[in-house]
Amino acid sequence: MKKTLLLLVSLILFISSCSNNNKNESMPSYIEESHSFSQPNDAAITHLDLDINVDFDNEIIHGKASYLINNNDASEIILDSKFLDIENVQADGNDTSFSLGDFDEQLGNPLKIEIKKNTKRITIFYKTTHKTEALQWLNPQQTADKKHPFLFTQGQAILTRTWIPIQDSPQIRITYNAKVKVPSNLMAVMSAENPKTKIPNGAYTFKMAQPISPYLIALAVGDFDYKAISDRTGIYAEKSILDKAHYEFSDMENMVASAEKLYGKYAWEQFDVIVLPPSFPFGGMENPRLTFATPTVIAGDKSLTSLIAHELAHSWSGNLVTNATWNDFWLNEGFTVYFEMRIMEALYGKDRANMLAKIGRQDLEEELEGFKDAPNDTKLKLNLKDRNPDDGMNSIAYDKGYLFLRTLEETVGREKFDAFLKNYFQTHAFSTINTEKFIDFLNTNLLEKYSITFNTNEWVYEAGVPSNQSIIVSDKFETVEKTIQQFVKTNTVDKALTKDWTTQEWVHFVRNFPSDIKTEHLAMIDEAFNLTNSNNSYIAMVWYEQAINHDYHGNNIDTKIEDFLIKVGRRWYVSTIYKAFKRNNKTDEALAIYTKARPNYHAVTANTIDALLGYNQD
Repeated sequence: MKKTLLLLVSLILFISSCSNNNKNESMPSYIEESHSFSQPNDAAITHLDLDINVDFDNEIIHGKASYLINNNDASEIILDSKFLDIENVQADGNDTSFSLGDFDEQLGNPLKIEIKKNTKRITIFYKTTHKTEALQWLNPQQTADKKHPFLFTQGQAILTRTWIPIQDSPQIRITYNAKVKVPSNLMAVMSAENPKTKIPNGAYTFKMAQPISPYLIALAVGDFDYKAISDRTGIYAEKSILDKAHYEFSDMENMVASAEKLYGKYAWEQFDVIVLPPSFPFGGMENPRLTFATPTVIAGDKSLTSLIAHELAHSWSGNLVTNATWNDFWLNEGFTVYFEMRIMEALYGKDRANMLAKIGRQDLEEELEGFKDAPNDTKLKLNLKDRNPDDGMNSIAYDKGYLFLRTLEETVGREKFDAFLKNYFQTHAFSTINTEKFIDFLNTNLLEKYSITFNTNEWVYEAGVPSNQSIIVSDKFETVEKTIQQFVKTNTVDKALTKDWTTQEWVHFVRNFPSDIKTEHLAMIDEAFNLTNSNNSYIAMVWYEQAINHDYHGNNIDTKIEDFLIKVGRRWYVSTIYKAFKRNNKTDEALAIYTKARPNYHAVTANTIDALLGYNQD
């Protein structure tokens, strides 16, 4: 009897152990990170059903977010929420207790929801508020066509929690479906399967079947149309710029095909781009299936389309294989810049790619100088605890990350490096990775495999740029530099030499004026090339920076600079110009313009310039 009882107890314990082990094995293992309140190892969201109404009259979104969850015997699940009005919460269809924890300036509030061990679904009824940072509501005058209002979201890095209550960590990956109700004269699109024409009643449905990180959930609502480039690529834009955008980005299908030849099949079926109003704070945002892009890249000559190659490359590095935390952001951006350069080289040749890389190297040098008093910020692996993750979104992640990978490629050989990267993307597809796991994978699958010695830890964990860096050479830029030298000697420029210059050559020309150049020389250059009135926003930006640096006021440039800063909200461009004002003790002038411009900026840009200029709304 005792023996039978002992066997029975052992069997029960064994079954229980197997059950618990299976339950634990069904949940991914998450690492601790500092930019989310969620505790996903206890309970994690796996799928979102979003049902919302977009209210332009009151400039709010209201509705419900319903999640399927994995539950590791937890009694509560924690989501991130910031500036949201949480009205009610349900667990498996029944009202449940919830509470908002203490507010943190960067992170918002932890939304703590009571659940049971067998809870499968939670539903949060909520609405956004006027403080919501991810949303930018634009009136008709702020759009290209000036007829209808516009709304777009920007979730990266930790702003999705300001328009959807969610576990807002990049290591969380979820699928989602959405129902979005908008005014009948507008169209809605998301980072999902999208309509190509307006739906008369304004009720749109969306599906994202592949698991993505929360920062990649995106929505745009406005009066725009769609024009296909190929069966899997096309453009959404307002009517007045649709044809221009379609021409500018007409190489998109060729870019996708070139990328696939390098590192494997495109995993998201469709690659479309929507051109947003100029207040969009970034050049582009790699939302899966639907890249958001600034109109500032529409130059008329396809010279700025490396941005599209960059966002496409994110379909592998960033969207397919994602940084687990924002301390590992270089894994998204360094890889993407490298991949971008390879796409540009494949389509437009090595000269074009090297010009882009050389400009990136100059950006990196400027960033390193700016961080001379904060050397830890020049490491690839960062520690952003108690800081805004936007602090790590700079040239270190992009251009030092790229330089590391380019140097690695030159060390091991392109053939081996390409095989390694293809294996990296395939092995880690639809998952997240941190720096330490990447280094282990690099050592095992490349360096140790071929008995190659490389100073990986110095590149990743130490400040600055190691001495074994790749040296980027551009014959085109050498010609540009000779043109500058000729001007310094003779006060004349042979315009025939500049006849076929690309945007990159013009940018290199303007950026490399002698530090002691006189205003009369700037006036001569402006008279020759009318740079003050350039329709190319990149050239205009670097020219305006030089004008401020050297106190040049000719050709009505002060008005042009003000107009540019009021119209354009791209953070890189406007911060470059505001930094020039501040560097040259012209902060009062900058603030006078910024007071007018700020209402046109997305919160991402406004927060950066507020801090830069010490602006106080009160």
